Amino acid sequence: MSPLTIDSTIKLSSGNLMPRLALGVYQSRGAECQNAVSEALKVGYRYIDTAQGYHNEDLVGRGMVESGVSRSKIFVTTKYMPSHTVHSSASVLEVLRKSLKPLSKGFAKDQQPYIDVMLIHAPWGGAKGRAENWKALVAAQKEGWIKDIGVSNFGVKHLEELPQPVPAVNQIELHPWCQQREIVSYCEKNGIALQAYCPIVRGDKKRLSEPKLVKISEKHGKEPAQVLIRWGLQKGYSVLPKSVTPSRIKSNSEVYDFELDSSDMEALDSLDMGASGACSWNPVDAD
Repeated sequence: MSPLTIDSTIKLSSGNLMPRLALGVYQSRGAECQNAVSEALKVGYRYIDTAQGYHNEDLVGRGMVESGVSRSKIFVTTKYMPSHTVHSSASVLEVLRKSLKPLSKGFAKDQQPYIDVMLIHAPWGGAKGRAENWKALVAAQKEGWIKDIGVSNFGVKHLEELPQPVPAVNQIELHPWCQQREIVSYCEKNGIALQAYCPIVRGDKKRLSEPKLVKISEKHGKEPAQVLIRWGLQKGYSVLPKSVTPSRIKSNSEVYDFELDSSDMEALDSLDMGASGACSWNPVDAD
């Protein structure tokens, strides 16, 4: 395996390349969101993860322009937030279209705007609702303005029920305390790339002070958050740490000058608490 760098990518089932490190912008608002996106791109990130439910797609678009990095060199994921009721694929498709304009800022005039990945944000709506939502994403992909489609927070049952094609991505909560092993195994066997949200457990001081984690951090001269990000990268995931602080955005990207050995990985793996280890909503068991 080639050494990991900030430019490392995962090849999706479509053949498109997805960067391994992304900036998450959940709950980022106003100027701090725009500035965080710009700062991340300036220090080498090339992937921004947003969502319709975050209400900041326009700010992400503005931050991309402000960074000076060509829009065609930036990878962007957004997400459609489903409801608990069933909506037709045609009506869902119209909601999906609302993301294109704010995330198209910076494309050259002769370029056709697009979004790299669109996900269904949660497995709500029951089997029929999920199927209609998925049909809408498939239609958008066929129209050409979404390159790849996937899901977020989908458990094995939800993935098995979906109509074809197989999702390119499943974005779920992943860190040593919540390893979602059944979902991870299913995705790896079926060619579904895994994205890890909450990789630094939302800065939880108790977990960042876990003795096993602190020992590994001291061993490598790194911060606990950096060790957690590196753990996710070495697992093969695309990792999405969130921050609006410039120094933290930079330090979260400084994870390529050390490597966790097998004993480090085993120690971190031993922290798994299953579903009870989640620090977010983690609705992977929804009906």
